[in-house]
Amino acid sequence: MAGIYIHIPFCKKACYYCDFHFSTNWKVKDELIVALEKELELQRGYLNGETIETIYFGGGTPSVLSGVEVNRLLDKINSIHHVAMRAEITLEANPDDLDAAKIKELRQTAVNRFSIGIQSFFDEDLRWMNRAHNASEAQSSIMRAQDAGFENITCDLIYGYPLLTDKKWKENIQTLIDLNIPHISSYSMTIEPQTALASFIRKKQQPAMNDEQSAAQFQTLIAELEKNDFLHYEISNFGKEGWMSKHNSNYWFGKKYLGIGPSAHSFNGESRQWNIANNYRYIESISNKKIPFELELLSPIQRLNEYLMTSLRTMWGLDLQKVKIDFGQEYLEELLHNSDQFIDKQWITMNNNHLVLTKEGKLYADLIAAELFFG
Repeated sequence: MAGIYIHIPFCKKACYYCDFHFSTNWKVKDELIVALEKELELQRGYLNGETIETIYFGGGTPSVLSGVEVNRLLDKINSIHHVAMRAEITLEANPDDLDAAKIKELRQTAVNRFSIGIQSFFDEDLRWMNRAHNASEAQSSIMRAQDAGFENITCDLIYGYPLLTDKKWKENIQTLIDLNIPHISSYSMTIEPQTALASFIRKKQQPAMNDEQSAAQFQTLIAELEKNDFLHYEISNFGKEGWMSKHNSNYWFGKKYLGIGPSAHSFNGESRQWNIANNYRYIESISNKKIPFELELLSPIQRLNEYLMTSLRTMWGLDLQKVKIDFGQEYLEELLHNSDQFIDKQWITMNNNHLVLTKEGKLYADLIAAELFFG
């Protein structure tokens, strides 16, 4: 089983914190869709005929696509690959795009899961982020999607920024609980170097983020969602039983995936590759039947480090038997030795031959993984 990711690199506005590849210039949108179809053809052998169990439209803002355009891309995938009967097909959407007409269009496609970029239910926060939607649209878009029959919905929330008081943060969380959203992804506000927010902070126009605030709001998030029957199955992801993201879980389990579009990444178990992050150059190259990508062959140590990083982020943890079988007894023994310090701090626990982060350990997930890396 494998997955396909399609990157739609267009947005209405540039969020101040975002460093994903996108453009607010849509002039080449039609050409880009043609190029995506051509790249699917050019990459037809990448997954070696594996059945596709997840398709994910990410971005950018995939909800700028019409239902007809979504169907074009899905039809192309189906003409090339065997897609599982109950494949999870996700489309990221901004609330301002999900009016009644758009939802009706998307109901005529095979999309069966929405990832809605809410971020906050407070207008002042959304303006601070330079989001394209407002608080009213955030809530109404969810209800319209539910009324149209979309049950499998995940929403994004951001925490750890200056305007977000603890009271507002709890209200954001409770709003999604009250709306009966079965899956929530939530991320701490991070400052990426090339973003507008980073520039504002350097110029003292905005305060820096507060790590203590972020940690406290993360702990609030965990506590509130666990009280409401959400499983904290990955550091940034919470799902009720039966509603976990198959696509994202496959990343963490190391399954193969094909990335289509400018800046999209692919992984086949032995190597990783990523397309150029430039719409015009991507389209030009694809039109000449050349995929504009860079390739990294992964050494055994790199693959082990990647497994350490991804598996420790999940509730299932790191499988010691897998390390022994895939990488050898010597690496297993070194890993056990190096993990003792974190077991002593009660940041890691041993559970059925798996190393699993504790609640406190989740606050230090990146640090722990970095300390356990080999090489």
